[in-house]
Amino acid sequence: MPPRSTVAPVALAVGMLLISMISYQCGASLAKHLFPQVGAQGATAYRLGISALILLLWRRPWRRSSTSENTRRRDWRALWGYGLSMGAMNLVFYMSLRTIPLGIAVALEFTGPLALALFGSRRWLDFIWIALVVAGLALLLPLRGSMQALDPAGVMYALAAGAGWALYIVLGKKAGAAYGADAVTLGTSIGALLAIPFGIVHAGSALLSPTLLPYALGVAVLSSALPYSLEMVALTRLPARTFSTLLSLEPAIAAMAGVALLGERLSPLQWLAIATIIVAAAGTALSVRRPMLAEPLAN
Repeated sequence: MPPRSTVAPVALAVGMLLISMISYQCGASLAKHLFPQVGAQGATAYRLGISALILLLWRRPWRRSSTSENTRRRDWRALWGYGLSMGAMNLVFYMSLRTIPLGIAVALEFTGPLALALFGSRRWLDFIWIALVVAGLALLLPLRGSMQALDPAGVMYALAAGAGWALYIVLGKKAGAAYGADAVTLGTSIGALLAIPFGIVHAGSALLSPTLLPYALGVAVLSSALPYSLEMVALTRLPARTFSTLLSLEPAIAAMAGVALLGERLSPLQWLAIATIIVAAAGTALSVRRPMLAEPLAN
């Protein structure tokens, strides 16, 4: 049995990741209600712009130094890569939600973390869990004749979001190791610099509508400020392979959010897919051995 000092940090990291995913999908469901007014671009600008402002006011990263100046200079590329991948991932994911359902968009987006998990696998047990994930995704996606009904542009946007998600995981781990909790604040701010111009060009002055600001605040907190802060803690306490495979819960959570918040209906086969993915994620979490733990994050 692993020492309690090893199990406790892993359990905490897994719990934070689960809360992060639930929050993310609730925020995505709320964001879809903003599309008629400001479009996917405006919703992304709201999400990252307000999140960056909240995190900057809360964390105030300019008032402390969590790592040496030499390390900061060495890892600024990882930080900017992390932030830009975050901004691009959010933008193209919301673009996909304009024309394809939330659960399918997340399942397609998951191809990025899944590929990362495949590339990092070393034990035969890992391939069992990954095979279950693949089986679940095969059941979840409409591959048996109705795939043509999906908007091709929406599918491509979702796949592009998957590529951005994989970069987010890899670069986020490096940025988190160098900048601690401030990596989320700085990365979100960089992502906002990418997303806000798209929102302004598309929505213009509609972004300043007072009636939309409460919804925008909810999207920012649920979709970025809270989940990214929790994910950064998990990223620095779990191996990238384990983190990626645990994210297999994301399509299941998205599908359930679609049912509860967007009125989507799932077939028995899709519920079977959700159960398969949950089993795979649970098996991965239970099979973690000797996780790589990071230094404590700065307060």
